[in-house]
Amino acid sequence: MSQIPGMTTYRLDELENVKVHGRTTKERSPLTLFWTASGIELNVTGSELLLEIETNYSHFEQWIGIWINGAEVSRMMLPKGRQWITVFRGMNPDTLKNVKVIKEVQAMSGDKKSLFQLHAAASNGSFHPVAEAACKLEFIGDSITSGEGIIGARAEMDWLPMWFSAGHGYAKLTADALGADYRVLSQSGWGVLSSWDNNPHSNLPRYYEQICGLLQGKGNKELGALQGHDFTEWQPDVVVINLGTNDQNAFYQPEWRDDETGEAFKQRLLQDGSFHPEDLERFQQAVRQFLVKLRRCNPDAYLLWAYGMLGTSLLSAISKAVDHYVEESGDRRASVFQLPEMNEEGVGARSHPGKLAHAKAAEALAQRIDEILGNNQ
Repeated sequence: MSQIPGMTTYRLDELENVKVHGRTTKERSPLTLFWTASGIELNVTGSELLLEIETNYSHFEQWIGIWINGAEVSRMMLPKGRQWITVFRGMNPDTLKNVKVIKEVQAMSGDKKSLFQLHAAASNGSFHPVAEAACKLEFIGDSITSGEGIIGARAEMDWLPMWFSAGHGYAKLTADALGADYRVLSQSGWGVLSSWDNNPHSNLPRYYEQICGLLQGKGNKELGALQGHDFTEWQPDVVVINLGTNDQNAFYQPEWRDDETGEAFKQRLLQDGSFHPEDLERFQQAVRQFLVKLRRCNPDAYLLWAYGMLGTSLLSAISKAVDHYVEESGDRRASVFQLPEMNEEGVGARSHPGKLAHAKAAEALAQRIDEILGNNQ
């Protein structure tokens, strides 16, 4: 660990007053950030703060956002390797600054070399405790929850990390409105049963009980991504599940087939264009099974299935599946919430929801969660 002249350098595990955001391992030096919106939060005095960061990738680079006293002050692409970055400098050394550094991009399951670690901090100030949040929220979803398309012009259609933003997504906006800490588990193109292209292995429930099991490669395995997650260390008050959009798309895509094993999968349409009832039931069964798993892992959380920003074709099926789960289990702390559908004004890059659409979704969702938390007090 290199030293910075005029500064005191600390490994992250030497700092007591660091709040870690996001699901990760217990290792703090270095701290590995897997999921979007994961990062650290500090309250620090001094005129300058630096962080020692290490990243790697094959083709999907890492991005971070820096927030000081609730305002976004920087968003940057990170180069490969290990280096110091300046978070702020020249500020009043006597004032206390609340600093959040968050991972802007999702866990890149298609990049085996994907790596983002924080090694150390250096400052000429002192570090102070970060206040506890009013509540804890967990968001599970697909590209919408990953913030794909929030950044960038509407005409952009390339699939790039550049167009992802955790900092302007509905998850962060909802959490901010409620004064909540939050975590995000999301993956573009994935669903509750299958991905948009009918791959049955690309579903979030399959990996929910691991730290970040959807990541591939020897390096991620050695970092602990495939380990079982300890749910006792962080229990959410509300789990928001925003899945179904890619399951909806799968009905309109060709059959998926594994060339090596011959395994095939397809969500089918009838000749009149409606969903095949057997496949619709298969989807609903996946919803019910995921709710059972979520309840087992989060015994005290409210389970809120939020859906509808990019179409509502499966809303009725999701509602019936959740109602079936409630009736079968006797668990009354689960329901469905319809998110505001994206309109023409709200379109961002890659035909995904932009900032306006995320803001509208967050406003509605925060109001619903506030009602839920009020009812549970």
